[in-house]
Amino acid sequence: MSLKKSFVSLCIPVYNGEKYLKQAIDSILSQTFQRFEVIISDNASTDQTEKICRQYMKKDDRISYHRNKNNIGGSRNHNCLVKLASGEYFKWTAHDDILAPEYLEKCVNVLDNDPSIILCHSLVNRINEKGIIDGNYDDRKLSKISSSKPHERFSDLIYDRNTCWSIHGVIRTDFLKKTKLHGSYLGADRNFLAEIGLLGRMFEIQKHLFLRRDHPSAYTNIYYSKRKQIRNYRTQLSWWKGKNQKINPFIMIPTLKLFFELIKVVNRSILRYSEKLLCYREITRWLLSEGFKQIKHDLIYEFKFWRTKIT
Repeated sequence: MSLKKSFVSLCIPVYNGEKYLKQAIDSILSQTFQRFEVIISDNASTDQTEKICRQYMKKDDRISYHRNKNNIGGSRNHNCLVKLASGEYFKWTAHDDILAPEYLEKCVNVLDNDPSIILCHSLVNRINEKGIIDGNYDDRKLSKISSSKPHERFSDLIYDRNTCWSIHGVIRTDFLKKTKLHGSYLGADRNFLAEIGLLGRMFEIQKHLFLRRDHPSAYTNIYYSKRKQIRNYRTQLSWWKGKNQKINPFIMIPTLKLFFELIKVVNRSILRYSEKLLCYREITRWLLSEGFKQIKHDLIYEFKFWRTKIT
């Protein structure tokens, strides 16, 4: 256990999470590190989510519950939690994932003892609907996120090999607030992590202390496993922005949007000009190795969509 008495804000953005929410909260309350608050932001759920949250509030006064009148989109629901948090450290916690009992203690210990590290996570196991481990993501491990060189961390984080699970890591709140937080465009989680990577080092604990649940209603299964569906991008974007929000047609070429946002991430950083040039070089490499292929796919999806609309 760390000698410091750090305080952590564990923040749960949720929409219709009745099936797995109890398990997620129970895994938090079972942590060996107990100096935390739990803040839940309910994005106008229509199931038993509110009832479950209020039941837990009565059991533990560290839990607070906030409910949006309307569905404001996944991105804004994530970001509003940052304003509500009071901890030195911050963690977004998905309503369907599970934390091993020592997850928080080990992450806090790393952050307390190394100020150069601003985000700490662990290796990730995959669990199914029943909570049974059926795999891991070790083949997607990143090798440079602990580098002292910002452009090397940045390079590791912008490629598709980054599964973005570390967005659920424990982050220094003051550094989190220096970012633009979670964008409301497709793939914004990857760009958010890239921005975090420019601010400081990340650390991955070499134990599988985070259990990511893979189930039919998970975001990745709804949108990525059915990627060939013509309605995909627009349906997917409604999760990020909210169903009633206006959608800019430009965003329907999501990889192009990601490219321009990456440029903005580097532009607004406080890096030396020489280091920024190295980051621009990494963006160019990404564009040549992955970006152009993805833009081509985006254009094909758009062509199919508009051809269907016309006919």
